[in-house]
Amino acid sequence: MSRSHLPLAKEAVAALGALIAVRRRELKFTATEFAERVGVTRVTLRKIEQGDPSVAVGTVFTAAVVAGIPLFGADDRRDLAAVRGEIGRLLTLLPSRVDRGPVDNDF
Repeated sequence: MSRSHLPLAKEAVAALGALIAVRRRELKFTATEFAERVGVTRVTLRKIEQGDPSVAVGTVFTAAVVAGIPLFGADDRRDLAAVRGEIGRLLTLLPSRVDRGPVDNDF
């Protein structure tokens, strides 16, 4: 069964893949060398760089980290931990589950 991805999600994966490809070349890594550093095959690296949405998000993020690409606007691990902390604080303010219940539209 093939999975359908939203156009914006496809564009995001393609943009990140292209950015990884550019950065790999700037770092002067061959595809084989970079794939070894990421822990994937050259075929998987090609899929990442071509923006194939079937590649696991963790694998794509690993390639981005190896390439030195900031994720979520964070420049390093400490910044990313701060982003995660902020999101965690937001989650504590929100209900843990959604209760649809009856909707009162009578204003």
